[in-house]
Amino acid sequence: MIKGDFKKLPMQKKIQKLYTEGTFVVGIRYYGHKVNLYLLDNEYVEVFYNHKLDKIDKIDFLNHQHSRMKFYLDQINIKMD
Repeated sequence: MIKGDFKKLPMQKKIQKLYTEGTFVVGIRYYGHKVNLYLLDNEYVEVFYNHKLDKIDKIDFLNHQHSRMKFYLDQINIKMD
């Protein structure tokens, strides 16, 4: 699936696609969220779960330039294209 197509999906369809076709990689804590990282079609996707509100706030592709990368790189080896 192309990134643009995935981004256009409604939240529920993104969740379904990640859980059925994606591979869970790692989870981190980031401020008020638990962020689960998935691998989907050779792309990393972050799922931001707000445990206080018991809901997913955001699903987006991993930004390799974000400071959050250090949390992932401490735990796993991410391919940087």
